Amino acid sequence: MAEEFDKEFWEQRYTGDQSMNPDRQPNPYLLSAARDLVVGSALDAGCGEGAEAIWLAEHGWTVTALDLAEGALQRARQRAAAHGSGITSRIEWRQVDLTGWKPADERFDLVCSNYVHPTGSHEEMVRRLAAAVAPGGTLLVVDHLRTDGHGHGHGHGHGTHTRSDEPMVTRAVDDLSAGIDTDEWEIVVAQEHTRIVAASDGEEKMLHDAVLVARRRS
Repeated sequence: MAEEFDKEFWEQRYTGDQSMNPDRQPNPYLLSAARDLVVGSALDAGCGEGAEAIWLAEHGWTVTALDLAEGALQRARQRAAAHGSGITSRIEWRQVDLTGWKPADERFDLVCSNYVHPTGSHEEMVRRLAAAVAPGGTLLVVDHLRTDGHGHGHGHGHGTHTRSDEPMVTRAVDDLSAGIDTDEWEIVVAQEHTRIVAASDGEEKMLHDAVLVARRRS
């Protein structure tokens, strides 16, 4: 699986001929999780083409947006530039391999990760991202739900632009919270969700998601 989701894989995805959706809306789980939060600093880990980072910046957040693929970041910068300097000034785009990257501890008020497939331990990656959340801050992790084995594909961000005939990394909901210490964290959401999205080819696809929202105790 690591060979399927390495840097070369994603660069080919974002610079190849396969179509992306420039009008894709931010992940609805982010909108729900951030709706009632006090605006502050955010880390978007695996930002893809930048829909979530741009939405956060539009709502006053200062965002550090990371992705493995330079092709994704180029698209994200172009997309942000179309929103004007007020948005671009709020976002720092960085090329980072989340497999081994360690952010500064307790820095961000919100850390979000949508459908990221590290080549190393996913539990360890979540643990490192959680360490970056400031006291009182929020962690959001969304991944493909482990279901009965039926594939699904869509064009959402880093780690998710796949076809139904390609291998898919999936998680159980418990996988997402395996590295979370409940003495230090309040689990706000740990649920399975199913939703319908429009794919870049115009067809509708059903996504089965595992969603974790946790708040670090002050």
